[in-house]
Amino acid sequence: MNQGGSKLVVAVDDGYASYDQEESLLAPLGARFVVSPCRRDPLRALDAAREADVVLVRESPLPREVIEGLSRCKAIIRYGIGVDNIDQVAASERQIMVANVPDYGTDEVSSQAVALALAVSRRLWLHDREVREGRWSTGVLQPMFRLRGRTLGLVGFGRIARMTLEKFAGFGFARVLVTDPRAELPPGVERVDIDTLCAESDVISLHAPLNEQTRHLIDAARIARMKPTAIVVNTARGGLVHTDALYEALRERRILGAGLDVFEKEPPGIHKLFSLDNVVVSNHMGWYSEEAMRDLQRKTAEEAARVLRGEAPINWLNRW
Repeated sequence: MNQGGSKLVVAVDDGYASYDQEESLLAPLGARFVVSPCRRDPLRALDAAREADVVLVRESPLPREVIEGLSRCKAIIRYGIGVDNIDQVAASERQIMVANVPDYGTDEVSSQAVALALAVSRRLWLHDREVREGRWSTGVLQPMFRLRGRTLGLVGFGRIARMTLEKFAGFGFARVLVTDPRAELPPGVERVDIDTLCAESDVISLHAPLNEQTRHLIDAARIARMKPTAIVVNTARGGLVHTDALYEALRERRILGAGLDVFEKEPPGIHKLFSLDNVVVSNHMGWYSEEAMRDLQRKTAEEAARVLRGEAPINWLNRW
C-alpha cells in the first residue's frame, strides 16, 4: 500500500548485492524505493507494483494483465537492453513510458561473443574435459580451423556488434558481412541480406533485438545454408534461434559448433543441447562485470529519477 501519497518506485526483481545507488538517487525526490521480488510470477509483480509510480524490472514478464492493473504507473524501466518481457502495446495504451539502458555492458557482451567463438573454434570445452579426466590425447579430437582468411558475419550492427568487430579485428578475417538495413558501416564491411550472411560466414554472431520480425531469424532453412565450418554465437536473445533446428544441425555435425549465452526459455533446465560436445554455453552472464553492474543500476535509477521529476526518460522506447 502506498503510504501518504509519497512517490513509489518498485523493483519487481532482485539479484543485486546492494541498491545504494537507487536509494541515494531517488530519496532526494521524496520517493520510497522497494525491492519486491516476484520470481517471474506476473500476479506477484502486480501485487508488488500496483501503486508504483515507476516499475523497475529485470527478467520477469510484465504482460498486459499486469500493465492494465497498474493504478498510477508513469514508466516501466528495464534493467538492461532487451524489452521483450514487457508488453509495450499495453503500456502505450495506458500512456506508460517504457525505457531501457542500451549503453551499459557493451564491452562485456562483446568480449563474451569473442570468447564463445574462440572457445568453440579451439574446442576448449572438449579439451578441458579430457585433461580433467586424466587423459592426454596427442591426436585430433575434432577438427579445428584457423580464423585468419575466413568470413565474419554480424547480425545487427549496434553498439555491441561494433565493439565485437573491433575485438575480432586482430584475427585476420578476410571479409566482414553485416545484415542491418539502417546502420552506417565502416570501410571494408559489406552489407548483405541474412541469407547471404548465413551462407558465406564462418563465424555468425547475433546482435539483433528480439521482436516478431526477428523471432527464429536463424531457422532450419538458414541453418541449412551454413558452411560445415560455421560457428553460431548468440549473446543477444535466445529466441533469435530456432533451438531444435540448431540442435539437429549440431548433432549431425552439419555446422562446426555454437556458443550460446542465451536461450529461448531461461533458465533452460537440462536441455538436449548440453549433451553435445560442439556447444559451449553460459548462463546469460555476458553482460556482467562489477563495473557494468554498477553502471546499469545507476543508469536505471537515473531514468526513474527523470520520470519522477516530470521529465521523459532518455531511452524512451514507445514514444507516442
